[in-house]
Amino acid sequence: MIEAAICSLIRSFTDGVIVLNLNHEVLCHDTSRVGVNIIEGTHISKSLPYAHEEFADNQAFSIMINQRKLAITAKTFSADKHYIILCIEDISNLKNNPKMRLYCLEKIIESLDEGVMMSNQEGEIILYNLAQEKMEGLNRQEIIGKHLWSAYNYDNPQNSEHRHTFKTGKPIFSRYRAHSTINGIPKYVNYSTFPIKKDNETIAVFSLSTNESKLKDMLHETIEQKRKITEVEKIDFKPKNGTEFTFENIKGNSLVLKNLIKEAQNIAVHNTDVLIVGETGTGKELFAQSIHNHSPRAKSPFVAINCAAIPENLLESTLFGTVKGAFTGATNQVGLFEYAKNGTLFLDEINSMPITLQSKLMRVLQERFVRRVGSNDVTPVNCIVISASNEDPEKLISEGKMRLDLYYRIARTSLYIPPLRERTEDIHFFINYFLNIYKKKFNKSVPNISKSLITTLLHYHWPGNTRELEHLIENMIIRVSEIDKALEIDHLPSNIKRKISPDESQKSSKIKRMEKKPFNSIFSNSQEHYIRITLEQTDWNISKAAAKLGITRQSLQYHIKKYRINKPIS
Repeated sequence: MIEAAICSLIRSFTDGVIVLNLNHEVLCHDTSRVGVNIIEGTHISKSLPYAHEEFADNQAFSIMINQRKLAITAKTFSADKHYIILCIEDISNLKNNPKMRLYCLEKIIESLDEGVMMSNQEGEIILYNLAQEKMEGLNRQEIIGKHLWSAYNYDNPQNSEHRHTFKTGKPIFSRYRAHSTINGIPKYVNYSTFPIKKDNETIAVFSLSTNESKLKDMLHETIEQKRKITEVEKIDFKPKNGTEFTFENIKGNSLVLKNLIKEAQNIAVHNTDVLIVGETGTGKELFAQSIHNHSPRAKSPFVAINCAAIPENLLESTLFGTVKGAFTGATNQVGLFEYAKNGTLFLDEINSMPITLQSKLMRVLQERFVRRVGSNDVTPVNCIVISASNEDPEKLISEGKMRLDLYYRIARTSLYIPPLRERTEDIHFFINYFLNIYKKKFNKSVPNISKSLITTLLHYHWPGNTRELEHLIENMIIRVSEIDKALEIDHLPSNIKRKISPDESQKSSKIKRMEKKPFNSIFSNSQEHYIRITLEQTDWNISKAAAKLGITRQSLQYHIKKYRINKPIS
């Protein structure tokens, strides 16, 4: 019978099937895999009480039977007579339902913000999600099924990254490209391409793309603003140079800080590249801007960029510039080296710069010429470069995160900013300094700060340094009420309280005094002598000596340099 043939055919690609006539009577069925008992020759409502009275073509609904959730889709079919076919899918257990898993994966791919495109062994596009369509401005109904070279107008089919990955079986990471959309607006895309392998054979290739047009626009806007700053004059006819700070803005009472400022001022007048090393929040850019404003280049631009905030491909074009035609949609763009002209280029968090880009930067610093991306022409570089790292360069070099030759280039002179926890006098100073600022800002009249809170703050380790202390004081001033007579430990944010409770603070204080007393007491009288003794005791092992002194390796190296302490020649 034709009904049985229909059942057999439909059953091959679904979990269950029921064939009805137009009166909704069951003609035949196969529902063994979904656990539903169907009585043939009776109305469907006898077997499926929740079935619809009417079944429209492609109508879908779900029901629960025997603790199973079934998705049912109605299809109309005509042969010798008219039939209604109910296709049943068991959706109660995705784990054992590959069809439903595939359906869910398709929905996930469609909801991604990243563009996804897949091609098969023949180079035909078999998947092209909504994000990719929006990114490229193409119609995916027209794209799917086309060969890559036809869809993207490649002269040579092998020019496609998909075909290259298919041939080599190796992924391509973080390529940068600009697409010109239908309306002529370029979209900047960062994409990676990966092979899909089965039994060591590449069966397909897919790519993931991220639209970075907004980031590119922000960079263009930043660079343009930098350009305008150099052209616009203040009312007193002194040109702006892109800075806010001078050495007068660097606050603190510690002898270490005062000596550091003198050292930085001396570096500034010598007009040389500088490496500033210090933890997050110690004021590296504050020193960088101050050095620029104290140097002969003070009237020229100060241009800053954070190397950690920008993807590698964008960072390269931003630093060095591009020429029209370097890649699809590329325009003539001046890089930051050229924008800095005779001024200063500040490379913040240079420790985050990828190794591949470090080699290109080193060549520019060595040759004092910059070559735009896609160009063979070179432009002289006349700016100085101030770099900043929030990690120990020696550690970065040993871990393979920084090139040794680049380190020697950027560290012609170096400046180490000790962390706040090593400058107790400055903690005292900044507590009062920020207290006065935020009392005025929020119009709060807090008379003083309790001794227990001061003790706690003095022995907190301050991973965020001065910046963290400022935010903490601001937070506490916001919390304090008019009836409070002083700032207390209870006004601390909960995250700080968890790290240092009053008991822990007192305990920490005792430990700190025991550990620090020998060094601090001798430090105030003859720190050089004590450092020499400690170095001899530890056989000039910097790490061991620093640990014994209770200071960081960088701080010890700073004092060794300051006092010109040299290891004796044996």
